Amino acid sequence: MKTALRSAYLVLMVATFLGVLSAQSRREPFVPFQTFLQDTQAASADMYLSRPESHARDAAAFEEMRQHILSMYRGVDVSHSFLLDGNHVDCVPVLEQPSARALALKDIPAPPALHESSTSSDTSVKSPASVHSQIDPEHLYDEFGNSRVCEDQTIPMERITLEQLTRFPTLREFFQKSPGEAEASSVLRPGQIVPPASPGTHVYSFTYSPNIHNIGIADGNNLWSPPVKSNQYFSLSQLWEVGANGSLVQTAETGWQVYPALYGISKAALFIYWTADGYNHTGCYNLSCPAFVQTNNSWILGGGFTHYSSQGGTQYEIDMEYLLNKGKWWLYADGTAVGYYPASQYSPGTMTKYSVSMEFGTESVSSTTVDPPEGSGKWSNAGFKKAAYHRNLNYFSTSGKETQVHLTRDEPSPKCYTVTGPFDNISGWGEYFYDGGPGGSGC
Repeated sequence: MKTALRSAYLVLMVATFLGVLSAQSRREPFVPFQTFLQDTQAASADMYLSRPESHARDAAAFEEMRQHILSMYRGVDVSHSFLLDGNHVDCVPVLEQPSARALALKDIPAPPALHESSTSSDTSVKSPASVHSQIDPEHLYDEFGNSRVCEDQTIPMERITLEQLTRFPTLREFFQKSPGEAEASSVLRPGQIVPPASPGTHVYSFTYSPNIHNIGIADGNNLWSPPVKSNQYFSLSQLWEVGANGSLVQTAETGWQVYPALYGISKAALFIYWTADGYNHTGCYNLSCPAFVQTNNSWILGGGFTHYSSQGGTQYEIDMEYLLNKGKWWLYADGTAVGYYPASQYSPGTMTKYSVSMEFGTESVSSTTVDPPEGSGKWSNAGFKKAAYHRNLNYFSTSGKETQVHLTRDEPSPKCYTVTGPFDNISGWGEYFYDGGPGGSGC
């Protein structure tokens, strides 16, 4: 299955990646929001299907993409946009974002206060630098003079374009965790939660703790940006909140991801993902479908970062957390609420009330027999400043108490990726482990 899938998509990904690199090598024009809408309204399949970087299946698939974009921005009034890494970001009024309109929200709820962490920051040589923002304070304006700071009562929303969507054959494949696969086979196994994706198409290094009902988890995720080549899909590092809808997996996910075809950049971006039914009919990244309600005007879902960890150099980490409160799965980054998934969208599964398991680690997908690096690209036993890590791994019990989690490692592809640890509260790091590896053939 894996070989057939990879062969089928090799040509697609080579062409897509070359198109992405070409776009990054030239200065992108600034397109005002209203001009973008008018251009989308007037666009035809003939204008896009003939483009070498376009992989839309046919005119019907193109039209479904076009209508999706128009529906996402219907009734939205944007007066401020800017460029970040060549991509347009629109400052959308918070109540006009797609999820708020779909839910008919009249106001935005206040997030719950976070508890003080039960683990301490390390002050020794293993002290990393926290990521507080995706915007470089020395580059607060883009090359056209547009401020990269969204006003109060607006949220930064990466623009969803036909150029982006037509890199994929269909709208559904654009929404999927990775294109071209049937992820509905992701099921719960007795006594263990499998990685939430189809067996035989994804490769991992991860840890898990099954059968612990919880309402939240926290992760200090070491930020790297491993290279993803032209014939590969993505490499990521994340946390999974995992629930169950019958035998099907439900998730709320977040972390960093290198996915050139999706983001149009070759470096790691902040991402979220969700599914309510084993990745079958539900799920999408970031704000690309009505699902996540963003409340914060600072964090850019799908946006890259200013700094990344380097071999032997400064180590950066982004503290990520999900917390269920009053029917909302709140996402926090660096201790600040970003927004929430309504728990009701997981109905009738367990994540309407709690998660049944938690996972932390790396994941990658390739369209060829050579899988990309995960984490830092170094073996997990290389240690601090060389291998990627996850630390201060905690969970919130159903009563709301924050507790250090105890994890089991899983190395389904030890030829290419490994896990060292987990370790228990060494050097003030709480529960932590190193993960990832160089990738390669036969993973």
